[in-house]
Amino acid sequence: MPSETEDLVQCLLDRRGTLFSAELGIDLARNTPAPLFRWLCAALLMSARISYRTALDAARALSDAGWTTADHMAESAWEDRVRVLNRAGYARFDERTATMLGDTANRVFADYGGDLRKLRAKAGENPDAARARLKAFKGIGGVGADIFLREVQAVWPEHFPFFDRKARKAARRLGLPDTPEALVDMVGRDRFPCLIAALVRADLDGLGVDDLLAPAREARP
Repeated sequence: MPSETEDLVQCLLDRRGTLFSAELGIDLARNTPAPLFRWLCAALLMSARISYRTALDAARALSDAGWTTADHMAESAWEDRVRVLNRAGYARFDERTATMLGDTANRVFADYGGDLRKLRAKAGENPDAARARLKAFKGIGGVGADIFLREVQAVWPEHFPFFDRKARKAARRLGLPDTPEALVDMVGRDRFPCLIAALVRADLDGLGVDDLLAPAREARP
């Protein structure tokens, strides 16, 4: 019979293990300019002190507006970005964030030709150098860099196993191992980013062990 820890990990994966990028329809596995840029914008939005669900709605709205690449975002009008963010519920931060999105797009386009794979190359595939370059974008601080790298580690393997403070805090609160190596041993390399996303989701939604394990306990004879 599986242990309660194994049940907990499985419940996390089953109930909360969708990557945030996948929820937005961003296929990071393609490792091409548009998905990477869309995910950078989502990381910028999600790093603000606002509901992550509102941030996801705003990220969808940016994509629906057609601003899925650095050049398209850079060509958009500030007023249009403000309006789209406001309608998506991102009202408290709409003007400042509209400015940061434009500045970030301009820098991605100017420094990397709109292709974040060139950021990776210029960093020499060095995690610390890549993180520093990410934090150079306006609106992408330490939290934003963490959000971006949590999921991009699946396609930029030099960042694997990326396990930031928020995920570690969630693991400790749920009584799970707080080292990436131990978690990789439990779920394998391919599912590790999904488990990290699940831990973050559980933390953001305020779910405890009992909340997560209830379905598994009810299913037992």
